[in-house]
Amino acid sequence: MGSQLIHTRLCDLLGIEYPIIEGGMVWISEAILAAAVSNAGGLGQIAAGSFFNADDLRKEIRKAKDLTGKPFSINVPLLNPGADWMIETALEEKVKVITTSAGSPSRFARKIKEGGARVLHVVPSARLARKADAAGVDAIVAEGIEAGGHDSPDEITSLVLIPQVADAVKVPVVAAGGIADARGLAAALALGASGVQMGTRFVVTRECQVHPNFKRAIIEAQDNGTVLTARSLGHPVRVLKNSLAEKILELERKGVSEAELFDFIGPGRTRKAALEGDLVEGSMMSGQIAGMIQEEKSVKEVIQEMVRGAEEIIKKLNQGN
Repeated sequence: MGSQLIHTRLCDLLGIEYPIIEGGMVWISEAILAAAVSNAGGLGQIAAGSFFNADDLRKEIRKAKDLTGKPFSINVPLLNPGADWMIETALEEKVKVITTSAGSPSRFARKIKEGGARVLHVVPSARLARKADAAGVDAIVAEGIEAGGHDSPDEITSLVLIPQVADAVKVPVVAAGGIADARGLAAALALGASGVQMGTRFVVTRECQVHPNFKRAIIEAQDNGTVLTARSLGHPVRVLKNSLAEKILELERKGVSEAELFDFIGPGRTRKAALEGDLVEGSMMSGQIAGMIQEEKSVKEVIQEMVRGAEEIIKKLNQGN
């Protein structure tokens, strides 16, 4: 049974014990990590953007089902040309939850719900949260600029984004960006969220299959260890500071064209960091909370520590301390 102190309507909606969701990170969020999060009481997630065809995604979904009997989600970036087959494959495999991002959910929300799955959608602003709510999504993930990876040019921080989104919609809101421990969970609930989504914290877990170099880079990062790149392209990307990030920033300062910048970055930079461990030429997508992560733990340890810690914080607040 989940904790009654942090049991929210998100738990009932998704059929999970704790209101904690694993972020959908390309090349990182795969079956083993997703199953571990779900088995520990949260909602694991597989990043469909890591796959180039339906057969491979289907195999990963079935692998997760072999590892857990609990619900997990498939994250689908709607700007990906394969979004249609990704969603179709997930529905065919009876996945319980589909999380959409990077686009409008209006074309898919009804189809997903009629297919028997819950649909969550990631937004960076209250305006887009209202649109997602109107499109019929079951819950909204409000992601602040602190989050790792692709962020919004609005650059709204989680502290001000979460309460505004919670006020703007009636469906449950999930807070994302800048959350790594019990304090973040308790704060998110206080701001009006029904749960949290974490990416970077789950990267540094024993079940995560990324290269050890990448985990070590996160552990060694300081509070100022990340930077926003590609602002000039209109879609900022938060990464750990390294040689590649500095080169990108230098090119942006020089005012190179979008085509030149895209040509320099090229394909495969994220995979190079996450799976090959190249900390020089790879793009190490990471949230600002990297500076808070000091050691690798099991997924169960991360979730249990968050739950127990949040319970203690709420108890103290209820007692007036």
